[in-house]
Amino acid sequence: MEIKDLLLDYHLELTDLNNFILNALLAALLSWILSVFYRRYGQSVSNRRLFSQNFMLLALSTMLIIYIVKSSIALSLGLVGALSIVRFRAAIKEPEELTYLFLVIGIGLGMGANQPAITIIAFLLIIALMYLQARARKGKAYDLNRHMVVTISSAQLSETATNDIIKRNFEAVELRRMSQGAQGLVMTYLVEADRFDQVAKTKTSLLELDEQVEFSFVDNKNMIG
Repeated sequence: MEIKDLLLDYHLELTDLNNFILNALLAALLSWILSVFYRRYGQSVSNRRLFSQNFMLLALSTMLIIYIVKSSIALSLGLVGALSIVRFRAAIKEPEELTYLFLVIGIGLGMGANQPAITIIAFLLIIALMYLQARARKGKAYDLNRHMVVTISSAQLSETATNDIIKRNFEAVELRRMSQGAQGLVMTYLVEADRFDQVAKTKTSLLELDEQVEFSFVDNKNMIG
């Protein structure tokens, strides 16, 4: 009986380990697909490539925690106590970023709970809906895929003049954020740009009015040659 029990325990542990490895691989794959999708279709003005690099780590970490505590009430209570003394400071500036993080956590939860089929089906359904939404949005408006920040630190350049210069050089412009701080007025835009001379002309025009202006441009999709 003891030998049979040992063999049974060994078989159960081996099966559990195989399931864990398979679920971990699936979680890594799904989170990687989501990161690629986010970089391609996301609308956030932040660095999407840098932000999406955390998806796989977050999914696997969530899966590991759920896998460990799911069979033990004591460990679950210990996890609640541990999380109650840890404060997370995440720079979430837009609701879209939070939505993707919740989806990544959902992947980790589903795989950690050993529910791969439901997790995969739900993931594919959500991705399909998000893709249709992105296609519909792209068909109705310009693809505002470049992130521009202008910091005005003197009174020589007004926000109205800045806005006029940017609208004159780009086909489509959307002011996403404007904030007044110690460094001056910060204006954040999403613009549609397909030529480098558009960026160069904008920079030159701003510097002509104010030599102290700070200007940054991020090509989120790496499409400008």
